[in-house]
Amino acid sequence: MNGAVQIRAVRDHDAPVVARITLAVYLDEFGFLPDDYIAELTDVLGRLGEAHVLVAVDEDDEVLGGITYVDRPGRLASIDRPDQAELRMLAVAPEAQGRGVGTALVQACLDQARADGKREVMLHTAASMRRAQRLYERMGFHRAAERDLVVEGGVDEGGIHLLAYVLDLESVA
Repeated sequence: MNGAVQIRAVRDHDAPVVARITLAVYLDEFGFLPDDYIAELTDVLGRLGEAHVLVAVDEDDEVLGGITYVDRPGRLASIDRPDQAELRMLAVAPEAQGRGVGTALVQACLDQARADGKREVMLHTAASMRRAQRLYERMGFHRAAERDLVVEGGVDEGGIHLLAYVLDLESVA
């Protein structure tokens, strides 16, 4: 990746690459994932009925990462109001990390949320994902502990603690 990163909607031929990157990043982070979550992470095209999947590509149109933008309440979302949006499944290929790819993906979602008239964007991230948390905080998200979740299973069966972050779009230019 020598040139600028471009963000665009996922295309059919991107889906296997996005699935591979997402699964690799999440497995690297957690070591083990339940089969149903693996299926959710890798069903990139299956999300399209309920969400938007964006990809970051380099000048050769090689996929560097992806993110899911959920613009309404539903199966994929923790949000419950039409003026909210949610970010899910941010993943950047290891060789592209540290180059602004994650920031570009999140920014594209924030721009879309503004265009959609959303007032708030939220997300959940694992307590162990400090690098992602720093990115979100740098972009204006703040912790919303009252919205944290614990997903059963994983991390030696004590569950995975997911931290909630929220961005009030009206307070950030």
